[in-house]
Amino acid sequence: MSQVTPQMMELAARLVAQEMGSKDSSGPAPPAAFHVCEKLRPYLSTLMGKAGFQAVLSRALAVASVKTPWLKAVQVKADGALEGWDQPEAQVAAKELTEGCVLLVSHLLGLLDAFIGHHLTLRMVRDVWPKLSLEDSQFTPGDQP
Repeated sequence: MSQVTPQMMELAARLVAQEMGSKDSSGPAPPAAFHVCEKLRPYLSTLMGKAGFQAVLSRALAVASVKTPWLKAVQVKADGALEGWDQPEAQVAAKELTEGCVLLVSHLLGLLDAFIGHHLTLRMVRDVWPKLSLEDSQFTPGDQP
C-alpha cells in the first residue's frame, strides 16, 4: 500500500536533516526519525486517534524494518511513541542510522499520502515545520500548500 516515491523520500530526508540539526547534543539522543514522528504525533492523533496513529506508524515501521534490520528492535507503544532505539541490536553506524530514519519517515509519509491525500500531507508537514523550504524540491508548485 505504501509506495515510497522519490518525492516522499526527499521530503523525509529533509525532515530528518532538520531534526538532526536541531537536536540537543547532551548525551545520547533518539534517532531523528523519532523526533519527526513525535512532532507529527499530536496532529495525527487528533486526525485519526491514538490507536489510528499507532497502527499507521506500526505499519510504516514494519515495512521499513524489512530493508533496515536495526529497526526491528524498535516498537510503537500504545500512545504512538517509539521505543527500543537504545537496544544493543539497534546500535548501528551513523550512516545506517540516518538511512533507516529516512526510510521510516518516508514510509510514514507514504501511508499518510495514501490515507489523507498528498495535499493534506504536505499541509500538515508545513504546519509542523513552517520554516522548512520546499522551494528547490521535486514537488511541483501545485503540490505545495
